Amino acid sequence: MANLSVKKVEVCRVAPKPGSPENQSLPLTFFDLFWLRFPPVERLYFYQTSSTDSVPSQLKTSLSLALQHFPPLAGNLIWPQDSLKPLLSYVQGDAVSVTVAESDADFDHLINSVFLAAKDFSHLVPQLDVTDERAAAMALQITVFPNRGFSIGTAMHHAVLDGKTSTSFVKAWAYICKHEEEQTLPSTLVPFYDRRVVKDPVGLGELYSKEHQNHDGRAENRSLSIAFFRKAPKATEDLIRGTFEFTRALIQRLREDVTTKAGSHSSLHLSTFSLVCAYKWVSMVKAEEIKGGKTCFIFSVDSRSRLDPPIPATYFGNCIVGRVAVAETKGLLSEDGLVVAVNAITEALRSLEKGVLDGAEDWVSNFLDFSLYDRIYAIAGSHRFEVYDTDFGWGRPKRVEVISIDKTGAISLSDSKNGGGGVEVGLVLKKHYMKAFDALFASLVH
Repeated sequence: MANLSVKKVEVCRVAPKPGSPENQSLPLTFFDLFWLRFPPVERLYFYQTSSTDSVPSQLKTSLSLALQHFPPLAGNLIWPQDSLKPLLSYVQGDAVSVTVAESDADFDHLINSVFLAAKDFSHLVPQLDVTDERAAAMALQITVFPNRGFSIGTAMHHAVLDGKTSTSFVKAWAYICKHEEEQTLPSTLVPFYDRRVVKDPVGLGELYSKEHQNHDGRAENRSLSIAFFRKAPKATEDLIRGTFEFTRALIQRLREDVTTKAGSHSSLHLSTFSLVCAYKWVSMVKAEEIKGGKTCFIFSVDSRSRLDPPIPATYFGNCIVGRVAVAETKGLLSEDGLVVAVNAITEALRSLEKGVLDGAEDWVSNFLDFSLYDRIYAIAGSHRFEVYDTDFGWGRPKRVEVISIDKTGAISLSDSKNGGGGVEVGLVLKKHYMKAFDALFASLVH
């Protein structure tokens, strides 16, 4: 599908409904500061309906109401000269940039195809406005496919919020839209803003801020511009997006396979997450024909319930810690490769027992010594976010994708649109690597 036609109809600004707090300023915690210069996270939700004329107005009206509960998302990141740390600032008059567009593209093709050119979705997500001095918290795009459906593209600044908070916001917006502008949210969607619950006795926030200021050898570097940590691939015809479903039955088969090979007395972590990630890791190493040395697999863990004391599940912002699983490539390529991968992921998870903040003072300065590994894999998203439960009143989404993986090279993870405890995995790879991964997955399924 080489020619995806998208025409911008309008670019407007949607503010929180009058009556919202006039001003709100949130200092960034060390959890936020880690992500200060990371690229934004972009998601795309597709909904099917034959009545599309009123969709943009309904979404904009409900967005204004939702922003009453989330006014910081209409604000901006700033780093004043007199502030040690950047701030998330909302002042009256701030608003979210919303692009409304139309497309005559084949909607059924976009929601049903297992494989698509990576660039097919790129015009359906907005650009986040980021400069050295100021970075928007969020931007949105509503694209109408007349009489077929619509998509909602989100771009969220990672230093403002993590995946749990961002998907909770979209669910809150959806709830208000579905319930005809009901302004009271369920308690599970009401954000908790008190930053004092995140304790920082050793001054990690100050440490991270200074490291950002000294980045690239520059003193007082307060730039908020995005810095890419790896060379982003170009979205050419050769770059393919693929979506693969791991059903509950398939995951159970992987669990039985690992148990058979490792022995029933093994203490391996055989959760859905561990098994799906292990399979992806092994298959990617095989598909990309990685040779020798070591590869690593990076994933994030929600720490709200793991902090001492725990903080509310609806805490607004970032509260995730990264963990790195490392394995010898030859082990991953062996007959017991899946066991090797699960074991490495288990070891990484066990490190949480030392405390989620163990080694946190080095997170920014030594984010990762990339030279140690032949290939680095990372996860974006989580099946626990249950993105397919995001219903604006037009039913469950027909497709949800993390679009930003085509820039970051990460592997996306979500619940399955078919439900039943399944998991969806999204990849963006060169065409020949995607063919190789697909062949490996087909042999597992059949």
